[in-house]
Amino acid sequence: MTSKAAVNGFLAQRTWAVAGASRTDQKFGNMAYRELKARGNRLLPVHPSAESIEGDRCYASLKALPEPAGVVLVVTPPAQTEQVVQDAAAADIRRVWMQQGAESAAAIRFCQERGIEVVHGECIMMFVPEAGFGHRMHRWVWGLLGKLPK
Repeated sequence: MTSKAAVNGFLAQRTWAVAGASRTDQKFGNMAYRELKARGNRLLPVHPSAESIEGDRCYASLKALPEPAGVVLVVTPPAQTEQVVQDAAAADIRRVWMQQGAESAAAIRFCQERGIEVVHGECIMMFVPEAGFGHRMHRWVWGLLGKLPK
């Protein structure tokens, strides 16, 4: 299980790469992108064929980023996540947050074997302080049920 300290360490990062944001603005990756950006984070969208995401210049890969990212949020299918974590290691990104549904056992193991801090099985929106009402309510319920990281 992910610790609260790990979650806080991720959220303290100001520059995030986001792998899996889409040109379709209704996708979850775009919702997370907008929320993280609204908090004042510097976001670097990664998409192999998009020129821009949410009005921001897009990069074809993590290696193509113009500056180091403190963390990469991965919102891709599990098979793609395995390549994203390999690219993160090559780009010296030491924190990877695999959004629920993006994780795979192989990607998690890859990170753990290389000392990359990894959060998986957690929804980033549950931890963004200014998230919408639905996510704040979900966080409150999980707190009551003892399901939040400690």
